[in-house]
Amino acid sequence: MDNQTLKKVIEDCGVKLYDTESVMENEQKIYRVFITQEGGVSLDKCAEITRIISPILDLEPPMSGQYALEVSSPGIERKLSTLNHFKQSIGENVKVKLEDDEANVNIKGKLMKVADNIITVYDKEQQKDISFPFTQILKARTYFQW
Repeated sequence: MDNQTLKKVIEDCGVKLYDTESVMENEQKIYRVFITQEGGVSLDKCAEITRIISPILDLEPPMSGQYALEVSSPGIERKLSTLNHFKQSIGENVKVKLEDDEANVNIKGKLMKVADNIITVYDKEQQKDISFPFTQILKARTYFQW
């Protein structure tokens, strides 16, 4: 099943597709589907989505061979890999690793805005806004301040 079809099926259940990933853990293939919903995702909603998409994925497997299907929330500390992920996370704390000519740059602060392909983060250490193109990001995730 392609991601657009998966997105449509999931949205018909009242939640949004956040991301998918295929990983290998302890010699087992896992296909993960991350969903989001206003107010949070319940275990019952994850089970419902699993029951709905599992038979479809049996007919159109997302990966070759046997695999386990996991449906869950992306969590409070989650990977940001698309512009849409950044737009959905405005106002949250983020850690961003940027590709730079001389060395990698790490920024940690509050995600302020996303305009076109430009991300703006208020860097708490430098106490100023830092803007950079989305294409310069090597790795990014939200984090929770304890």
